[in-house]
This record gives sequence, structure tokens and C-alpha cells, in this order.
Amino acid sequence: MCFLVRAADAISFTAAVTASSSILTKAFPNNVATVLGSLETFSGLGLVLGPPIGGFLYQSFGYEMPFIILGCIILLMVPLNMCILPNYESDPGEHSFWKLITLPKVALIAFVINALSSCLGFLDPTLSLFVLEKFNLPAGYVGLVFLGLALSYAISSPLFGLLSDKMPHLRKWFLVFGNLITAGCYILLGPVPFLHIKSQLWLLVLVLVVNGISSGMSVIPTFPEILSCAYENGFEEGLSTLALVSGLFSAMWSVGAFIGPILGGFLYEKIGFEWAAAIQGLWALTSGLAMGLFYLLEYSRKRRYGQLLIFFLPLKLSLWE
Repeated sequence: MCFLVRAADAISFTAAVTASSSILTKAFPNNVATVLGSLETFSGLGLVLGPPIGGFLYQSFGYEMPFIILGCIILLMVPLNMCILPNYESDPGEHSFWKLITLPKVALIAFVINALSSCLGFLDPTLSLFVLEKFNLPAGYVGLVFLGLALSYAISSPLFGLLSDKMPHLRKWFLVFGNLITAGCYILLGPVPFLHIKSQLWLLVLVLVVNGISSGMSVIPTFPEILSCAYENGFEEGLSTLALVSGLFSAMWSVGAFIGPILGGFLYEKIGFEWAAAIQGLWALTSGLAMGLFYLLEYSRKRRYGQLLIFFLPLKLSLWE
């Protein structure tokens, strides 16, 4: 029964996230990254407020109460959403999900989304155990360690969204350097033994804060970058394309959220948190280097095409004359 409930929860959550992202991008087509960044602020607030509120309800009223209250709140949101959310009509698009994912740039960005989601999922089963074992903190204080990551992500996401909309050329830099900084954070989480740096609580919290900022830097530009690439390759501007992009984002994020905890738990048991975190960071490092290489090749190709155009255009005009 527990597995069935969790499966139904995952399906409904994915459907809600996909639909909400599509509606938001349709309602604010010129501020996609800003809107998604603001949305991530509330996701971060949920991560901050959820553990203490859930812990209070559990300790005060028992195991069932947090789930009952949360379920009632979500149920009350249904008629509210039906009244507030706009009703957009959408015609079926000509392009498929397969055509979108086979675009080289989209495939690489999908890998970035997967890597970042896996890195965040890695922390779920491992970080609390490491903190309890390494620093001997009371169980009630372990949740406070996660606040550095959640708060920095919630605060930085709208900023990177605004910058991505106002200065689209910065998106590629956010994607590349965000992943590289994330990789560095996971190397320092332990820290990895070959650095010979003593593990300290203040350093762990500081790394988590930087990780939250780098995650916002990497995640927010992915959606508008995929959307721009789809439009450049002939996808129609409408709700059908927005739904495809939103579905791709949710699918890749969910795959990473599935792989990260499983891989993290396995590596934690076999080689310890320090090396496990460093290996997880290699995923972000690989995605960052891959995106950097792609953007360099793209820039080189555009520059070469521009030079050829400058050379042949005067020749073509002279022939016409």
C-alpha cells in the first residue's frame, strides 16, 4: 500500500509541476526565467518550513497528523486553482517529444538537469547520517544544517531568473560555471581525503550555502534555454511546445531524483561520505565541461559562418550587378 501511495503521489506531483510550468510560461512569455526563479523561491521556502512544522506535528499529535493536514491543504487548493488559473486552449503540436530530446543542445541540457537533480537527491539519505556521525549533533539540529542549502537556493533563484531574462547571453555562463562550482562544492563537502582538509561544521554549512547558489545558477537557465532551442529548430510557439519542454524538465529532474539517493546510499555504505560526495560531484563536473565544450563549438561554428558570409556576400552582389 505504501508503494502504491508513493507512486500515485509521484504521478500527481509530476502532472501538477508540468502543468503549472506550462501555464506560467504561457502567461509570462517574456519573463520565463524570472517567473520560474520566483517559483523556486517558494519551493525553497517549502523545504525550509516543511521539516520543522512536520516534526512539531509528529511529536505533538503522532505520525498521521502531518499527512492529514498536508492532504487537506492540497485538497483545498483544487477549487482555488480552478477559480484562479486561466484556461488556455491548445492545439496538438506537429513536433514530438522524441524530436525535442534528440536536439544536441537539448540533450546536453537534459543531462545537466539530471546531474543537478541527482546531486541534490544524493544529500537526502547521506548528509544527515554524516552530520550525526561526524559532529555528534542532536537529531533536532540536523535539519538546521539543510537550511543553508534551502535558503540560499530560495534567495538566489529569482536573481538568476531576472538576469537570465534581461541578459540572455549570460545563460550559457550560468550553466557552465554553476555546474563547475557545484562539482567543487561536493568535493569540499567531506572534504575528499586527498585534500587533507579537516572536516568542520562551519565549512560544511558554508559549502551548502554556496551549493544552493550554484544550483540556482544552473537550474533556472535550463528551461528558457531549451525553449529557445526548440523555437530555433521550428517548434511552434504555443502551449503544446511549452508542455513538451515542461514535461522534459520534469522527467529529467525525476530521473535524477531517483538515481541520486540510490547511488548515494550505496556509495555511502561502501566508501564513506567523503569519497561518495566527490564521486557525485564528478557528475556535475562532466555536465559542466560538456556544456562548455558545446558552447565553444557553437561559437566557433557561428564565427566561421559569419566570416564566410562576409567573404561571399560582396562577391554575390557584384555578380548581380
